Amino acid sequence: MRIPVALGERSYDVVVADGARHELAALLAARAPRARTVALVTTEPLRAEPWFDLATGLEQVVLTVPDGEGAKSLTQLEALLERLALANLSRDDAVVAVGGGAVCDLAGFAASVYRRGVGVVHVATSLVAQVDAAIGGKTGVNLRAGKNLAGTFHQPWGVLCDTSVLETLPEREVRNGLAEVAKCWLIEGRRAEAVAATPRGALVEVAVGLKARVVAADEREGGPRAVLNYGHTLAHALEALALARGDDVRHGEAVATGLAVAARLAHALGRIDERRVSYHDAVLAAFGLAPWSTPAYEPGALIEVMARDKKAHHDLTFVLDGPGGIETVPGVDAGLVHDVLMRFEEER
Repeated sequence: MRIPVALGERSYDVVVADGARHELAALLAARAPRARTVALVTTEPLRAEPWFDLATGLEQVVLTVPDGEGAKSLTQLEALLERLALANLSRDDAVVAVGGGAVCDLAGFAASVYRRGVGVVHVATSLVAQVDAAIGGKTGVNLRAGKNLAGTFHQPWGVLCDTSVLETLPEREVRNGLAEVAKCWLIEGRRAEAVAATPRGALVEVAVGLKARVVAADEREGGPRAVLNYGHTLAHALEALALARGDDVRHGEAVATGLAVAARLAHALGRIDERRVSYHDAVLAAFGLAPWSTPAYEPGALIEVMARDKKAHHDLTFVLDGPGGIETVPGVDAGLVHDVLMRFEEER
């Protein structure tokens, strides 16, 4: 299936299909007719996969970066830019990110600033990348102060979501991506009972379709696109503390916690009733997600990090459910957030 992201001159397709990676050469030929070299940015484990022999029709330079969140730092960004320069990549050439969300974030950022911008294609190999990170043009790395605080908007030439690659993923990595699908399920108000009857490829299509529509309406997250950050205010705080303390917390695990807490916070604010909170819990359970799997960090520490969230404007800002649907809610009282987090921990 081809799902268009309609952005005028920057429009592109997200291809969701078994074997989608084989469309890379044709995509590069169409978008970079004068290119001679392509830089494949990936990780060592992925480079060793039998399917990694990607046909591009161009001279290839393979550049490996650390796996996971370790790739998302200014140090790794600088190192990647230096290697692109040593490879003498020109503005006519292209960067191809082959990997999960962290690889797409780093490679996209590097492509956006190298020689003031070169083209990038994302070959998304993880579920979280296919349904979220590779689509929409957001790039970024982490700072000590928080997650994704340095980055750019740089739309790719295309995104290839090869669903056959997902068959090789460990179950924990699958759940990591399913949290983003659950987020989309909640945004669209789909029935929890429908999850079990939906094939995995169709789940990817649901999430990609929603994100493509939202990005087309609000490319730079000035309004409606903020809905895609549902559950992410707390999730990013959890990830930041986990990174600082050496705990193993995946993005999807943090998002699952963030979605459950967001429902309880919306209820505490009188925006939704208990039935709606139960609906959130039912959707998360249908996707096999455990909101209480993340560490029980001190609420004050989480609130301190959330106050630095990129969506915040001098106060605590959340994306919350309500009578009119899911929307950005600024000015949330820190004391109330503290109480909700404490009560959430009591549910463990």
